Amino acid sequence: MKSAGVQRQYSGTAGKIENCQLGVFLTYATAQGHTFSDRRIYLPEQWCADRERCRQAKVPAAIGFATKPELAVAMLRHAWGQGVPMRWVTADAVYGEASVLRDVVAASGRWYVLAVRAHGSVRPERPEVAVPAWRGRGRKPTKERARDENARPIPIPALVASWPDSRWQRLQGAEGEKGVCIYDWACQRVVENQDRLPGRDAWLLVRRTLTEPHECAYFLSNAPPETRLQTLARIASTRYTVEQSFEEAKGGTGLDHYEVRYWPSWHRHITLSMMAHVWLAWLRRRRNQKKGGVNPFWPSCPCLK
Repeated sequence: MKSAGVQRQYSGTAGKIENCQLGVFLTYATAQGHTFSDRRIYLPEQWCADRERCRQAKVPAAIGFATKPELAVAMLRHAWGQGVPMRWVTADAVYGEASVLRDVVAASGRWYVLAVRAHGSVRPERPEVAVPAWRGRGRKPTKERARDENARPIPIPALVASWPDSRWQRLQGAEGEKGVCIYDWACQRVVENQDRLPGRDAWLLVRRTLTEPHECAYFLSNAPPETRLQTLARIASTRYTVEQSFEEAKGGTGLDHYEVRYWPSWHRHITLSMMAHVWLAWLRRRRNQKKGGVNPFWPSCPCLK
């Protein structure tokens, strides 16, 4: 296991823990198409703690440990610094669960629709918060808490279970590799729960399958209150273009066809494969323009994996 970043770890592609190498990728989707934008290799903590091992894999000395969401933040900030136009950011729950990523996107003035896990919780209304009065015993309180002890966050599945049937709308998304995607969607304005305190106002967006209504996917979005359900659903659905880009690159530009050990070698191979995919995406865009076809479904939206 001397190849850069390789160790036993969870792989989303395999759906299990195995000996593998992981990367974090930023893709970009517009009405004209979708392709790769940036990449970072994920270096686990055990690797970063073993500098000799890193030296043998030619990992730069300045590289330290960074979580996957932190790598995503670095790529987004780089894209913004390069002037890449974007209004939305979407990603799966690995990134949506990270408050740092949500905070960075919101602070930039952009909007996110990020998947979150079912074990999360939100607040239907914003409670009043204050530093509790000190009663002369114990340590003096310094942190704010909700005034109403009963105003606790509600588990997301419990809140969704209380929604009436009239809240759900059946929407058809874009046609992908597996045909037209149709789901039931619903949303509600909530307050994010952050460090046990009320966070920013947000949308809780939920998608459920038609055949298995109990199977739901959950998303949080900082989009404005006037945002329509159809818009939120479209942005959440944009993430499928990540998987499509990977399928195309693996089958057409050799993204996963490499046997390299060193840090620079991985970046060279992945970068060349991404460049080839960009070229193919440009050819597809030019062909579609000649045919007069533009997909109105997609806004400009970076997607993370």
